[in-house]
Amino acid sequence: MKEETKYGFGPHLMLDCYGCPKEKLSDIDFVFNILDTFPEKINMTKIMPPYVFKYHGKVPSDWGISGVVLIAESHISIHTFPEKEHAFIDIFSCKDFDTDFARSELLGFFEATHHEVILLNRGVEFPKNISKAAHLVDRERRGLNERPRVYH
Repeated sequence: MKEETKYGFGPHLMLDCYGCPKEKLSDIDFVFNILDTFPEKINMTKIMPPYVFKYHGKVPSDWGISGVVLIAESHISIHTFPEKEHAFIDIFSCKDFDTDFARSELLGFFEATHHEVILLNRGVEFPKNISKAAHLVDRERRGLNERPRVYH
């Protein structure tokens, strides 16, 4: 039986995609469409249209497409580097999501020949219970220097 990961605030999936087709990485509509439709695929709530733009850096080969979509649960961002055949994707959420499904779908979209995954457990001490949060805020307001207890 697979042990379920317990998150504080939530998971942060970072996906580094290598060997992606330059045509996809340089297509602003492609990146926009992923950001526009992907939140629903992972049961997140898009709260604004994606913001996507073409970036030109000081080094000519560093140009690419960058985009972000804010979701009620946090954000999804994509940064591409067509000349280097790389895409960097982040999904940060206060709500648990199927990180394996997200990884698989995104790798398929970007046709990465290989990739790296970093999965962080963000906000381990972030209290999701309002009474526990109130306790921490009260201690902070009273200026107590003692480190608050960690709630799990």
